[in-house]
Amino acid sequence: MEFLKIVKRRSFISEVVYIGLNIALAIAILIAVRVTPGFIWPALVLVLLSKWRVLAVRMRFWFANIQADLVSLIVSVGYVIFLYYMNLALIPETQILITQLLLMFAYIVWLLFIRPQSKRKYIVFQAGLALFVGITAIFAMTYNWFATPIVLLVWLVGYATARHMLSSYDEDHIAFLSLAWGLVIAEIGWLAYHWTVAYRVPIADGILLPQVSLIILCIGFLAYKSYDSYYHHKKIRMNDIILPLLFNIGIIALLIFAFNGVNTI
Repeated sequence: MEFLKIVKRRSFISEVVYIGLNIALAIAILIAVRVTPGFIWPALVLVLLSKWRVLAVRMRFWFANIQADLVSLIVSVGYVIFLYYMNLALIPETQILITQLLLMFAYIVWLLFIRPQSKRKYIVFQAGLALFVGITAIFAMTYNWFATPIVLLVWLVGYATARHMLSSYDEDHIAFLSLAWGLVIAEIGWLAYHWTVAYRVPIADGILLPQVSLIILCIGFLAYKSYDSYYHHKKIRMNDIILPLLFNIGIIALLIFAFNGVNTI
């Protein structure tokens, strides 16, 4: 019985340490961004250092671990980029700090409550969140870049999120389907590169929300519902996708035809 108490105590302590380290990471990234307002690299280094466990195995497992952790890395890098661009926003300093604190709390929720979950519905949510955050961060960061790196980054986000979602299914062709989805997203990214419309976020005026990230999220949700229907029934049943299809058509049409000239990047 005493042994069980020791194990339980160690488990509790490790849980407290885990929570404390994750909160400390979110705070440290925020501090790094604020004390070096013109540089993003110190915060990115903190993110990379926080991923040390990915490489704390034999070298032959590195590639598999990196792929498995890509979704978490995308969200973490997106958090850094959002904080960085808030520093550059032409709004009152108080509003910048409040928005950055809200981003910090959102990131802590990701680290403590969303990322550790392993049920399928949470994995799908993780993939969808990473898809949205990743595309938004890419188009916020690369507005003056050439097309090639933008398309490659968009492809990487598409590949990583598809692979993450498919890993929750008993799928034999994860690599092929993930590569194909990455190609689809990359083509949309290439089109969006030539005409990017963005919207101001009311609660975070310094952050512009690219239209393409909303469109890709809608298409991604429809693709997920279609795959889930095919996986369970060996065909895509119209009853399973009709509501998501109509909803996404309505949202995309509204964005393209009614909200297509707010801000251009």
